[in-house]
Amino acid sequence: MIEQARALRMMIFDVDGIMTDGSLYYTDAGEELKAFNSLDGHGLRMLASTGVKLAIITGRQSRLVEHRARNLQIDYLYQGAHDKLATFQELLAAASLTAEQCGYMGDDVIDLPVMRRVAFSVTVPEAPAFVREHAHHVTQAGGGRGAVREVCELVMRAQGTLDGVLAQYLR
Repeated sequence: MIEQARALRMMIFDVDGIMTDGSLYYTDAGEELKAFNSLDGHGLRMLASTGVKLAIITGRQSRLVEHRARNLQIDYLYQGAHDKLATFQELLAAASLTAEQCGYMGDDVIDLPVMRRVAFSVTVPEAPAFVREHAHHVTQAGGGRGAVREVCELVMRAQGTLDGVLAQYLR
């Protein structure tokens, strides 16, 4: 697992169930609400600071996700991706990367075509057993509850950049 994470140049994330706990909230007016974890967000910023590109591929379409991606300076955002494998191929071309240089974090069967092609696939404990069986790693933390941060730190640790990133906060 460490060897797989060491070679990553891009980490790709699903949203619902990964960056959130998977709950969907709607107001009476029909507006969608999501809760994002600030520790996850800072983990993404730290990982990006090491040169690892960040991407989101999600099957849903939401202005909230667009705002979150912009706030975190996510390099690539693909929403409404019902065929995540085709979207992944598009992302590889746009980023001039290979599947072997990418990691992916997803939590449902729609994520499996991408998870099975990347160098490092991750899921959360709440994912269906079938998805967990096909992941290289299952986080300790749940989706929307620190799982993204856990993966960001794992990648930085594997690449030898975590100590340097954390040292900035000890000045």
